[in-house]
Amino acid sequence: MKAVQVSPNKIKGITDVAEEQALSKTSKKGIWGWMLFDWAAQPFHTLILTFIFAPYFVAQVVPNAVEGQAAWGYAIGIGGIIIAILSPILGAIADATGPRKPWIFVFVAMAAAGSYYLWYLVPNADDTTIFWGLIALAVALAGIEFAAVFNNAMMPDLVPREELGRLSGNAWSLGYIGGLLVLIAMLTMMVANSESGTTLIGMTPILGLDPALAEGERASGILTAGWILIFVIPMFLFTPDIPRSTKVAGAVANGLKELLQTLKNLPKTPSLFAYLGSSMLYRDALNGLYAFGGIYAAGVLNWEVTQVGIFGILAALTGAIGAYFGGRMDDKLGPKPVVVGSLLILTLASILIITTDPTHVLFMEVGTLENKSSLPDLMFYACGGLIGAGGGAIQAASRTLLVDQADPDRMTEAFGLYALSGKATSFIAPLSVAFVTATFGSQQIGVIPIIVLFLLGLFLLPFVTGRAKT
Repeated sequence: MKAVQVSPNKIKGITDVAEEQALSKTSKKGIWGWMLFDWAAQPFHTLILTFIFAPYFVAQVVPNAVEGQAAWGYAIGIGGIIIAILSPILGAIADATGPRKPWIFVFVAMAAAGSYYLWYLVPNADDTTIFWGLIALAVALAGIEFAAVFNNAMMPDLVPREELGRLSGNAWSLGYIGGLLVLIAMLTMMVANSESGTTLIGMTPILGLDPALAEGERASGILTAGWILIFVIPMFLFTPDIPRSTKVAGAVANGLKELLQTLKNLPKTPSLFAYLGSSMLYRDALNGLYAFGGIYAAGVLNWEVTQVGIFGILAALTGAIGAYFGGRMDDKLGPKPVVVGSLLILTLASILIITTDPTHVLFMEVGTLENKSSLPDLMFYACGGLIGAGGGAIQAASRTLLVDQADPDRMTEAFGLYALSGKATSFIAPLSVAFVTATFGSQQIGVIPIIVLFLLGLFLLPFVTGRAKT
């Protein structure tokens, strides 16, 4: 009997159709479960790293603000180094062995445990407590970032490519909304002024939280841990995962071998190489902008904590809106134009910031210290809105732009490299801002390195191949 010859192209076509059919069968519960990971993870960044616990640690836990900022920076830096080294390695191993959920389970548990421990960092804590608290912070940071690597790698398996932009944008938007809600809840019901003993809306903190012991601020760690553990459950229950490899034996060695080969071949894949370099620079700049925004407002505009909190709420709200609409523009135009447009918005916001002080806007005098105008404050709030919108859109589109560069069979490894590139130079923005600020004695001039990093990221994007408009 004559054998039937089937062409490789036909086999590939049948395989593609099967994959598309599998993708189309992902349930709504599965999609929502995956998106809720961003909802679960965002409070760690909003409450602990940015607006609540970090300022409390610097102001009240350690002897002085200088030591506090240095200690916090070391902990974040150590966590970043761990993430940079291990993310691509773990990603390569996961790609070789199969499922992502077991990894996410372990790292979510790390993030929750580290976050919970922060409750024990009381005001004026002793050195031993501070040391273990900073270890807990580094563990929590590594856990949340590692979990994100594996969660991101699940994304291309859930929907067809033409729907990835909307999926990523919706997830980021959901995350911003989650961060916004917990921030509002903490400022209005839990965190109180140590002098008045009341919250932002003038009420006594709930649950008997004692302002004198900063229990509202410390509770941010417990709230973050509980939030992560509860809202990650739908992903475990409903979101489909890839099957375990039938060749588990030797998978670790093979995964590491393929990772090394991928690193060697990066220069041979110029689009991926350029994108990793570009995203490394602009994500570092964005993180620097987030980190120094509140510090800048407090130091230059003399804002109080409540004003910084309102600034954070505004940035989170516009971040959700930016991620939502950025995802839809991604689907229509592809992710690359969204990234470029977002970088232009972020660069503009940074320029507006350095031209604003208590008596000037765009370097034009609008008042005096004795007769202060509200325009500088309004301008800074507007910049916060632009930063949130641009940041939300660029983070959502960056995930899908990476998918366009990566080998579909090595997706977790690709997101591991993405995490590596995001952490490998994470020291550039804070160190350069600190150096320029100290050299020129000006917080405004100190923001210039962030603008430079955004522009360098833009410079590399023409070498990145984006998805063509459908």
